[in-house]
Amino acid sequence: MKKLPRSFYSREAAEVARDLVGMVLVRGKRRARIVETEAYVGEHDLACHASKGRTNRTEIMYGPAGHAYVYFIYGMYDMLNIVTGKVGVAQAVLIRAAEALDDWDADLSGPGKLCRALGITVKKDNGLDLTGDVMFLARGRKPEHVRQTVRIGVEYSKHWQHAPLRFIDAASRSVSGPRHLRGLGVSPERSGETPKPRRKVSRARCD
Repeated sequence: MKKLPRSFYSREAAEVARDLVGMVLVRGKRRARIVETEAYVGEHDLACHASKGRTNRTEIMYGPAGHAYVYFIYGMYDMLNIVTGKVGVAQAVLIRAAEALDDWDADLSGPGKLCRALGITVKKDNGLDLTGDVMFLARGRKPEHVRQTVRIGVEYSKHWQHAPLRFIDAASRSVSGPRHLRGLGVSPERSGETPKPRRKVSRARCD
């Protein structure tokens, strides 16, 4: 398989997040086709961990691109993110869901499930170079339609909860989240701009 080069990741998070849908995540002998991603676009993005500034936890987000940012949440789940963009600008893409390939049977319909099935943890994988051989991404089958929606579980981020920074293969049954966000796209907007608030906000679980 053709491994993705570092230059693929050295772009804006929203652009990388869209292009990652359909790519293949490889860890050892296991492969999974990515069907859902979310972009976190910098310190000005109130849903981004870096919105509170540069810390020991978020240091990896400031680059270089193409490394894994793995964090632990709710005392239960490891979450795999990929660092993107320029060095010094904290951006990352969360891998939310994937489809197991080959003869591997696994439920990867959520970021916690994905990490558990692939054995991805903060202790082992945070900071891992994804252009190496331990875990990497490769070219895969692009979906016919990539749809764009709001992110899931970021209601705390004020107007940023409405930013359409989630990208899905709407034809995949492995896409996570509430039913109304599994195949309902919204009009694309460029993520570098502050999104306009909307009146109604749907509650969503982050699993």
